[in-house]
Amino acid sequence: MIIRKISVGADYKSAMNYIVGQSVLNGSHVIHHISGSDDGSFLVYIEKEKEIIMWKKFSTNMPVSVEFNIDFI
Repeated sequence: MIIRKISVGADYKSAMNYIVGQSVLNGSHVIHHISGSDDGSFLVYIEKEKEIIMWKKFSTNMPVSVEFNIDFI
């Protein structure tokens, strides 16, 4: 499944949100995709001028809420 958004933090209301397509780093980059890794952590990749790099990694001991992309056809 494709991850659309993750919210990181123990309290959902004040959690940090990372959404695919969101501008980050003062608008210089865009979140390209978010993926889960084999060890249970989450990786956030950003893009600038077609170059994609890993930006953040959230380990399994960080509380994370995941929202998946749902396309209705």
